[in-house]
Amino acid sequence: MSTSGIDLLLTELRRNAWGLWVFGPPHGPDILAAVRRWRTCADVVILRGEDGENDATAYRTPTMPGLDPFAPELVSWQYHSSAVWTLRAVLALPAPGHSQAPIAVLEPSPLCFLPPDIGRPIAYRPASISAEPPNAMQPVSR
Repeated sequence: MSTSGIDLLLTELRRNAWGLWVFGPPHGPDILAAVRRWRTCADVVILRGEDGENDATAYRTPTMPGLDPFAPELVSWQYHSSAVWTLRAVLALPAPGHSQAPIAVLEPSPLCFLPPDIGRPIAYRPASISAEPPNAMQPVSR
């Protein structure tokens, strides 16, 4: 799928109240991450690579005070594939409390973590902004 196809899926994330973080140098970010916070958990997507198509991860993790959704201790669901398949999978994930929502207790894969040397995000777009999302892996402004 083209970058424009990924952009359409990212637009769908934004419509569903996902916050976006961009990590890496402004001229070519390394990682785009997105989080949708629910009452008891968070859904997280991590897109790695220059075009976002090389490597992607999504997972659902419980939320408790003091826990970072980018450093999960447990997950109830995880998915690792290309950006397009990972975005499709997380968008199809049933909401918490739904009869088909995942409730397993799993150890997160190492892919569920941001690299330890990633540094601070260069941009953040909160879920409350209703504007169109950035191009995949492009810097965003506040």
